[in-house]
Amino acid sequence: MPIIRLIGRLSLWSGRLGAFVVLPLVLAMVFEVVSRYAFAAPTAWAFELSYMMMGTIFLLGLSYAVLQNQHVNVDFIHQMLPRRGVAAIDAVGYLLMAGMLAWLTNVLVANAIGVYRTGEGSGLSAWNPPIWPYRCIYALGFGLFALQCLAKAIENLLIVAGRDSEEAGR
Repeated sequence: MPIIRLIGRLSLWSGRLGAFVVLPLVLAMVFEVVSRYAFAAPTAWAFELSYMMMGTIFLLGLSYAVLQNQHVNVDFIHQMLPRRGVAAIDAVGYLLMAGMLAWLTNVLVANAIGVYRTGEGSGLSAWNPPIWPYRCIYALGFGLFALQCLAKAIENLLIVAGRDSEEAGR
């Protein structure tokens, strides 16, 4: 199904982008350690940059983890039921999750707009960077997570209806 494939591609690229952020995170941390211990000159930005980059990696990887079925599952229930029964349970779970995540994404978008308008800084260090870019990543990550949950729900509903998961978009 085209919508499932499109959402899957978005999740794949989101995961790749999140993985790419690991490199600047490592470089920033190495710079901080060398600066702190070799030159006795710690940076003002390392702590905040590190938690923002680590959060970005996590948030952009959420939808990718669901795409790859790398999330926690209650396997003992899945082992006792036929494939369509498992798909029905998963469809309901993914629909509920997608709904809650869509609501959360809406709240996060409003929050990002609010902190952009006020120019709010992080308030955690002397650097005090504007926090709105990170809040945008929050909204994007949870939005992609919601979309991937919706795609999984559709995929499972198609299985319940008797269509193979290969037909459903894999």
